Amino acid sequence: MMTNGVVHANVFGIKDWVSPYKISVLALLYEMTSSKITLPERRRLNKLILPLQQGPDLTLGQFLKTVEECCPKTAYAVKLRSMADGELKDMEYFFSTLPTPFTAFDSEAYKTSVVGLFMRHMLLAYNKLSFSQVYKLYKSLQHYYHSHYDTVGDRADKEELDTPLHESELRRGPLSQKQAEYFLSRQAYLLKNDENKALRPAALQEELNNMLKFNPDFAEAHYLNYLNSMRVQDIFLSAHSLLHYFDRLILSSNEGKSNGDEGYGRSLRYAALNLASLHCRFGHYQQADLALQEAIRIAQESNDHVCLQHCLSWLYTLEHMKGSESTVLTQDSVKMAAHFCLPYLGSLDIQSLVQQGAMQGKAAHKLMDALKDTEILHWKHSLSELIEISLAQTTSIWRMYGKSTMALQQAQLLLNMSSLEPVNFGVHQNNTEAFAVALCHLAELHAEQGLYSATAEIFQHLKEQFPPHTQHSKLWMLCNLKIQFERHMNNRKYHLAEPLVKAMSALNKTEGLYRKAQVLKALNRSTEAYSILQQLQVHCEKTKCTEIIIRVMLSTAELHWESSSFSTALPLLLQALALARQHHLQSLASEGVLHLAFTQLMLGIPGQALTVLHEAMEPILAHGAVIDKGRAMLLAARCHMAVAGFRLKEQALAVDGLNEAESYFSRLSCKERLRDVHYLQAQLHRSLGQTAQSNKSAMNFRLLDQELQSPAPPVFMQL
Repeated sequence: MMTNGVVHANVFGIKDWVSPYKISVLALLYEMTSSKITLPERRRLNKLILPLQQGPDLTLGQFLKTVEECCPKTAYAVKLRSMADGELKDMEYFFSTLPTPFTAFDSEAYKTSVVGLFMRHMLLAYNKLSFSQVYKLYKSLQHYYHSHYDTVGDRADKEELDTPLHESELRRGPLSQKQAEYFLSRQAYLLKNDENKALRPAALQEELNNMLKFNPDFAEAHYLNYLNSMRVQDIFLSAHSLLHYFDRLILSSNEGKSNGDEGYGRSLRYAALNLASLHCRFGHYQQADLALQEAIRIAQESNDHVCLQHCLSWLYTLEHMKGSESTVLTQDSVKMAAHFCLPYLGSLDIQSLVQQGAMQGKAAHKLMDALKDTEILHWKHSLSELIEISLAQTTSIWRMYGKSTMALQQAQLLLNMSSLEPVNFGVHQNNTEAFAVALCHLAELHAEQGLYSATAEIFQHLKEQFPPHTQHSKLWMLCNLKIQFERHMNNRKYHLAEPLVKAMSALNKTEGLYRKAQVLKALNRSTEAYSILQQLQVHCEKTKCTEIIIRVMLSTAELHWESSSFSTALPLLLQALALARQHHLQSLASEGVLHLAFTQLMLGIPGQALTVLHEAMEPILAHGAVIDKGRAMLLAARCHMAVAGFRLKEQALAVDGLNEAESYFSRLSCKERLRDVHYLQAQLHRSLGQTAQSNKSAMNFRLLDQELQSPAPPVFMQL
């Protein structure tokens, strides 16, 4: 049988066969062993040999380009022309002159070396060919050579050279056993550590289909097919490939035992466990529960404590995803993992326990103490992946608690950390989910300080490292949409914010609903906004999403402001403030204090509003966003103006507050809010008899009002 110039016997019946590409590799190795090459070039070639031998066949143009990037002189010396333009006896002569692995003691072709083993395999495979197969191999070598150097071939090859090497791995013929194993291990590693460098989902699917066409019982190919289907959220193909993988695994020779740790029973219980995790990821909780119970039953029958521990971990995960209380299960899982000396599972259990504690409102120092214990496990067992997850989770916890400085420190620590794992396939361990989470937090922190150019650079990097077809791209897409939305809302450009709501809803329904309510409220469609907020609050109370519940309460209070029902808003604000403090959510607590102080100002008690506002001023100035700092200073200035009367000290404080608010809003280019500040400055300077300053502020107000060409909302009716 011959396909694409590859002469072979049964698929995977032999470990290797001869192809025109492998003759090119042999020519390179022959040149390497017979000629004098400088030491740096030899070192570079030694690194290149194994990928060339184990990787898929390349066109001659791609092969020469790869070698030329490493050693230009050696690439020029690789000669196939004498064989391709000669006769069949020239190819025979080439194989007869190859160094014999048993005699080449002083060269790279010695029998125990990588080069020697490869040459021996090729010689054995070549010697087993019949005359007709040798003739077909020779003709395919001629075609392989001339398709590169002919005029028509040059144009085609140029297109091939312009494509990335990992995209050029696609082929129509079968792979040898070593090539298939190398391809599968490489793609699986890249999917885990650097999905951007792996083949695209459609291209990988095509290659796997081609591989399974020649060998339908190749279990590892079915598993990689399962991983690839998970990337694109294809539930049908994922389940289909997963079941086929375990079917082939059970029937393979390695699964000959009827029961035990390495036999038939082990495959059955782990098949059920993997099926449960699959349904859990897709939100099919009933099917996941049934599969999990089946895995537990089989594991109990086999007395497999490790499998039972995995089942317990997925059981509390499933209960947590369903919205049920799972803390007790998680604590039991931590104890059992420690008992059976399973550090990886134990660490994941502690991470999950910390996450649950954060959602339940535990104090930050208790959570950090628990994470400190996991760090000892990570460094003791060199669990690099879990170190990354731990740092990403710590960053998220500090962000949730409103400590932006600590979140920034943890994010930078993760991004500058060197991996403990060996670097394979050119992966630098910076394209995992943990790094995507850290970069998203970093982008949000920069955007909050008005550094939008730096934010754009971060998102450009995220787009390059996590393209839209990768599974972690949704993280930065949603983050980018939220930043754009907040920026447009702060600038009161509601017509630009409204189209972003649909895109956010596609990525996260809860965030999309909340943003939709914000836009409707800004457009004075209060009834629709109120209806959505009530619907969202009911949903979040079921899912125990405290942050959104507090934000919904604050937005509902703002709806009451629009109808001048400030007293009606007070109970909602007090409830939201109590909930934020109970869960130690400092940023939301500060936001609640701002709303409460504004309500008190509107109710005619500015002195009490100032007292309340001073409580939130320090955390806002230390950790808050620039827009919040500006709003806080503007509100403080208005309170000072309200209580000032003829007291010069209060009037001076109001002037300072307005000037500081102006600097914050200028940093964000919030022209609508700057217009409000200039209006208040003009009034205040006029009351102080400062005519020049008053006229300057009035002129600034007039210029901005003409530029915006939109009616200014009543400055005293908004925060």
